[in-house]
Formats: sequence, structure tokens, C-alpha cells
Amino acid sequence: MYRAPVRDLTFVVNELIGARSLEGCPKYADYSADVAVAIIEEAGKFAEEVLAPLYRTGDTQGARWTPEGVVTTPGFKAAYRAFADAGWNQLTGDPGFGGQGMPRMLATAVQELWAGSNLAFKLCPMLTQGAIEALELNGSEAQKQMFLPKMVSGEWTGTMVLTEPQAGSDLGQIRTRAVPAGDHYRLFGQKIFITWGEHDFTSNIVHMVLARIDGAPPGTRGISLFIVPKFLVNADGSIGARNEVQCLSIEHKLGIHASPTCVMQYGAKEGAIGYLVGEENRGLEYMFIMMNAARLSVGLEGYSVAGRAYQQALEWARTRVQGRPPVAAPEGPAPIVHYPDIKRMLLTMRANTEAARSLAIYAASQLDIAATHGDEKLRAAAQARGDLLIPVVKAWSTETGIESASLGLQVHGGMGFIEETGAAQLYRDVRITTIYEGTTGIQANDLLGRKLARDRGAAMAALLADVAHDLEAITSEDPSVQAARHGALEGVAELAQVTKSLLGALGGAHERALAVAVPYLKLTGIVLGGWLHAKAAAIAAARLAAGGDSDPDFYRAKLATARFYAEHLLPNAEALARVVQGGGAAVAEVDAALL
Repeated sequence: MYRAPVRDLTFVVNELIGARSLEGCPKYADYSADVAVAIIEEAGKFAEEVLAPLYRTGDTQGARWTPEGVVTTPGFKAAYRAFADAGWNQLTGDPGFGGQGMPRMLATAVQELWAGSNLAFKLCPMLTQGAIEALELNGSEAQKQMFLPKMVSGEWTGTMVLTEPQAGSDLGQIRTRAVPAGDHYRLFGQKIFITWGEHDFTSNIVHMVLARIDGAPPGTRGISLFIVPKFLVNADGSIGARNEVQCLSIEHKLGIHASPTCVMQYGAKEGAIGYLVGEENRGLEYMFIMMNAARLSVGLEGYSVAGRAYQQALEWARTRVQGRPPVAAPEGPAPIVHYPDIKRMLLTMRANTEAARSLAIYAASQLDIAATHGDEKLRAAAQARGDLLIPVVKAWSTETGIESASLGLQVHGGMGFIEETGAAQLYRDVRITTIYEGTTGIQANDLLGRKLARDRGAAMAALLADVAHDLEAITSEDPSVQAARHGALEGVAELAQVTKSLLGALGGAHERALAVAVPYLKLTGIVLGGWLHAKAAAIAAARLAAGGDSDPDFYRAKLATARFYAEHLLPNAEALARVVQGGGAAVAEVDAALL
């Protein structure tokens, strides 16, 4: 049974990050801690009561495709209608188009509940949100008026259509053609891996498609972005004729079986009608808006599934009786939760989940500031920080999510390998998260090659300075707080040192730097997780010292988790720092023929 982590989410949103972080953002003047609690609590109920019951059936029955191109899912249509009717699709939308205008920080917390309760379902509204944002920023006024109100309300959904069979992640190789035809274009081409590219939830699906206008420059410089609706839209906003858009098949996958991954054909005969977004040959630039939103959202998928795996493993450990642990425990056979190694695995799952959750919500708060703060300099600094953190959130959170789901299997023992327990589904579902929306390697190359290189490490230096300042300001004498603070400060020093080393390598030994890009990204995630655990521990110690809290065990658990992170997980930073400092040559200099 899934239990929405409402208390953990409100702690991060209201106590660790805080509504005050958005002071100076006029758009969020009415946002408050009370608003956040009310929304998260209601989202938790929806996740538990509507989405979670469909998780298992979605896996066992999966999405179904017919030769006519129709795609259905078991029970998801009714759940989606309830989702849209409850206003969840409108949470961050522009009020001018029917949205509620809530911060991305809050939306990131809410999305964890969708992902943790039913990852396959969550992917559909996630892609719609990305399409909405791309249109808000780059669409014409006419396009916005035609598509946004019904996308924001959830009456229509959206997709992100990039990949082609021969191109994979190399978008410069895409061949889908766009032929000018008056005030629109005719598109011809096939796309693969299109999540929720077809379904029966809504009367229309708005595809955001990358294509190459005839005569455009080669490579990524010649890619444009088009709106290609499943059904054309009449001038009065009503549904018109069916466009030449068809789902040719859906993939048979390791996990997320209820989320249809579609092969889509655009323009089998006269061409699918599409409308150019923005200017010609700037499509990849526009699509990156959707991709960045998706990367943050996929990052939270990693720790969301990990959190559910932790819940399930903990429940199993509390009820599974196996032998007598060699430590203090009840007389006779006892639940395995008393075994030290079981406790170690559970603490690893919990500590990584809490660190990743805090980092993702913090990154989202930076994007809120970047989009809405009244001070231009603060907006620019927050944008640089948000950009820096996106690849870390996406890759580190998903890598630790897979580790946690794997540990969940291990806690279950042999029964974890049996489908009936449900532990295997979590592992299968989360495995895709390090792959789609850019693999871990792609995220690491982005962190080094674009985010660090473009400003010579200025954004990273500013972040680490703020982190160190936060840690040095912690004065609590609680042993757990001090352990967390000390470990995090050591990690910050190591990260600062290897960042300087990498910046030097990027200027000359570029291949060596890229060879250790993933270890560097993981080092960054681990260290920033240590910082946030130390801050959480300091808050917890202060709350306990003040007394009067109705749930002191919640804060005691925060202290115990922070101490474990500092003493068991943060030491990995030292090993990764050694790899980053000296391991590049071992990869860069090896002959590929020897592999």
C-alpha cells in the first residue's frame, strides 16, 4: 500500500526551503506555507485513493494497441478525467489561460506523489506541462489562444516528439521533413519512443514535433519546432478533421507497462498539418525548454519510486520473521528489521531519497526565482544555479533511485524476485529514468561541457560559497548535527578542489575530463545532499529543543538519517574525488579495440 509522504514534503517545502525563499517574486505574493500544506495534503489523498490502486493492474495488463492505431489503458481514462476535473493539471498554469499560477517548487513536491503512486500515469501530464511551457514562451498569440486553455485545463494533452529510429539521441540526424504549404506546413516522417503519443483520455493530443524544413541547414542548426495536433482545430476552437497522425505500434518494455511508448507516423499520404513555433531553425532551442522541464521531472521520478520502495521494504522488514538477530531484540524469532544490515539498507534508501527530494525542490525554487523575481541580477543568478542543478537532479536522483529499488529487492530476499510482492515492479519501472530525457552520461557531459565551461565555474563557485556559508552558520551542538555539518564541509572542500582541476582539464585534456564526468556529477549530488541533510538536522534539533511538537519522532528520524548519511554515504565523496582527479587517463587512453 502506498502512503503519500505528506509530512516529509511539507517539511522540505515549508521548513527546509520555505515560502520566504520566494519573497521578491510578485507572482507568488499570495503563496504561503498554509497553501502548500493544503495542496500537498489533497494531492496525497488523490495519489493514495485514485492513482495507487491502478499501479499493479497497469503493470500486469499494460497499454493495449490495435491495428487501427487505437491505444487504451486499464482504468487510466477515468483516473485522468478525475485528475483533470480536480484541477491538478492547472497547478502551475498561467492564470490567463485558466491556470492556478502556483510555484514550480510546490509542483515538484506534488509531482512526487503522482510518480510515487503511479509512475506510468504521471508521465502523461508531465509531458503536457512541458508542451504548455514551450508554447507559453515561444508560441504566437494565436497559437496560445487556440491550444493553451484546453491544455492547461487538461481537456487536451501534449507530447514531446524528438527521436527517430536512425538518430537516437543525436538530433542532428533527424529526417522528418516539413514542407511549406501556405500558412502551415506538411510534415512527413516517423518518430519513436513517443511517451503517451496516443491514448483515449482526451479529444485531442497536441504533438510538439521537431522536423527539418526543406532546404534548412544540416545538423541541429536546421531543426524547427511544429505544433501537430491529432485533430485539427477549427477557428471557433472546436475539433475538426483528423490530421495525418497515427500510432503504428507501441513498444514492449521492461517496465512502466501502462505508459504507451509509441511509434508515430506523421504524414503517410498528403502530410500531417503542422504550425511553426517561433522562428525557423530554432526548434532545438525551443525544445530544450520542454527537455529541461522534463529532466527536472524525471529526476524526481527516481527518488519518488525510491521512496515507495523504502516504504514497501520497511513494511516487509517489520513483518518478516527470520531467525534471531545477534543484537537486542524481542525474545525468540524476530522481524528482520532488527538485523544490522537490514537497518543499513533501509537507512541508505531513506537517506538518499530525502537528499534527492530536497535537492530537486531547491532547484525548482531557483527556477521560480529566475522566472519571477523583481531583481534582474537575482533572476540571472538563480537561472544559472537552476541550470547547473538540472543535470545533477536528473542523473544523480535517478541513479540513487535505481540503487534504492535494488536494495528494496534485497531487503525482501528471495521474495523480492517474485512478482507478487511488487518489489520487482518498482525496480523495473525506475530503471528507465537514467535513460530517457538524456542518459546519465549525457547529463554529466552537459554539466561539464556546458554548465561549467560556459562561465568557467562561476555558478558552481557561487553555489559552493553559499553552501559553505550555510554550514558554517550551523551552531547546534547536537552530535548528529555536528557529524552532518562536518562531513558536508569536508565534501564541499573536495568538490571545490576537483572543480578547479576539471576546469583546467577542459582547457586542454578535454577527453580526460569527459571520462570522469559521471563521477564528478555523482560527487556533486552526494555533497549537495550532505549540505541539505545538515540543514535539515539543524532544523530538527531546534524543533526538538523548543519542545511542544506533536510528532517528535519525525524530527528524531531526521537527525538519525542525517548522521547516517554523513557517516556512511558522504565518505563516497572522497573516493569519487580521487577518481575525478586522476582517473581520466585510464579511460581516455585505452584503445577502443581492446574493449
